[in-house]
Amino acid sequence: MFRKLSAEFFGTFWLVFGGCGSALIAAGFPDIGIGFVGVALAFGLTVLTMAYAVGPISGGHFNPAVSLGLAIAGRFEYRHLVPYWIAQLAGGIVGAAILYLIVSGKSGFTAGGFASNGYDALSPDKYSMLAALLTEIVLTAAFLLVILGSTSKAAAAGFAPIAIGLCLTLIHLISIPVDNTSVNPARSIAAAIFAQNGALSQVWLFIVAPLIGGAVGAVIWRYLLAPGEAQDQVGRVE
Repeated sequence: MFRKLSAEFFGTFWLVFGGCGSALIAAGFPDIGIGFVGVALAFGLTVLTMAYAVGPISGGHFNPAVSLGLAIAGRFEYRHLVPYWIAQLAGGIVGAAILYLIVSGKSGFTAGGFASNGYDALSPDKYSMLAALLTEIVLTAAFLLVILGSTSKAAAAGFAPIAIGLCLTLIHLISIPVDNTSVNPARSIAAAIFAQNGALSQVWLFIVAPLIGGAVGAVIWRYLLAPGEAQDQVGRVE
């Protein structure tokens, strides 16, 4: 179990460090940076690379909502949920902390939003709380469907990380303007801790909505798209 939790720690560390780091360091550098398209790609690449690197050890969740969804779908044991959540949250916070130490080394640095998530005044394009809530639920549910489908027995072996990474990229392309994209409570909590714009007061939505979305996606997969599959796949996630 220690190896699995370590893999989840490092995978979530990389997701936060690489994804949020691209937003904080490269998105607007110096005047023409990678933009939000580049940030979306960076988040997808973090999951793709770590899914290949440590996915075979832990299943490559790197996200509490994914772990919950996989448990509901019958692909992951419920007794491992809390340890995985702790490892994911710890990895995300360490990633954000190291990122903070790096970016604060720039002259005139202010943390501001620190790539955190938000709605209303904290939304990049001033979307409402309801808009952010629906966005997070729908996109996390879709994310779980892609994860479950690409790792099913019927899927081509070895390509799941590519599908999952590209799906996360697409998710960011859709929702960065809405709420800066979460679909991952560990990522949201980690960034909000270091933000100086009041993001912690809104982080509840980016915990609750992805968990609901993950559960919805898992239920759709288990009972509508692949009924009966779960019984022989408990604990098996490529």
